[in-house]
Amino acid sequence: MNRPPLFFIHGMWSRPRVWDGLRAHFEARGHKTYAPALPFHDAEPGDPPAPQLGEIGVGDYVAFLIDQLQQLDEAPVIIGHSMGGMLAQLAAERLPPRALVLLSPAPTATTGSISLAPLRTVFGVTTQKSWWKKPTLIDRERARWGIFNEVPADIAEREIDALIWDSGRVLFQTAMAWADPAKGTKVDYARLNMPALVLVGDHDRITSVSTARATARQLTGQVDYRELPGASHWLFHEPVAERVAAEIDGFIDGLPAD
Repeated sequence: MNRPPLFFIHGMWSRPRVWDGLRAHFEARGHKTYAPALPFHDAEPGDPPAPQLGEIGVGDYVAFLIDQLQQLDEAPVIIGHSMGGMLAQLAAERLPPRALVLLSPAPTATTGSISLAPLRTVFGVTTQKSWWKKPTLIDRERARWGIFNEVPADIAEREIDALIWDSGRVLFQTAMAWADPAKGTKVDYARLNMPALVLVGDHDRITSVSTARATARQLTGQVDYRELPGASHWLFHEPVAERVAAEIDGFIDGLPAD
């Protein structure tokens, strides 16, 4: 079987390292994998934020991803987590992939929903003065509550230590799409007619199940939709990562031949 290349997009406050375990799994199955760092995400935890993170927006991230995708020899399966799932949809609208895998996707302009849990998770960021014009970094307490709930404490603390600064403007465009004059997260879903897998933990607090369901409804191709019982937003620890890998394996194995 010809294994399609896999192109991974990480989420907010995150880095490509989160994909290391899944990349090893898929490379062992014969896939080529790519996992670029979004602009100004090649930093180390504890580094001061790049000043550009106060200005960069969703469109800048998408333009970077399009450039990376255009360098590939064939259309990949794009796999995005959280903000990366939202960016995956915007990139796929411009440069259609073989398929889409959206893990706990962040909302686009048409898939968001009013929910208290996401608001509580980012409350420490969004109460700071002019946060939408500054680099942002979620605090430990809210990260533990809204991103790493259901994750073993030792793993959660290690992953919180690994978080890095991100763009306040991107968070604003994602969380408050209705107020964004640029409509940076608006997706033309008529163009997203490739096969897709949408996967979300049923205990996800920052990108809710309702957003994942809305995403699955908006996509116009064949969609596989799964909710993982007992899983939260963070899908990269065992045994959850093993279940995620199995779902993606089954989805890719079922793709139509080129």
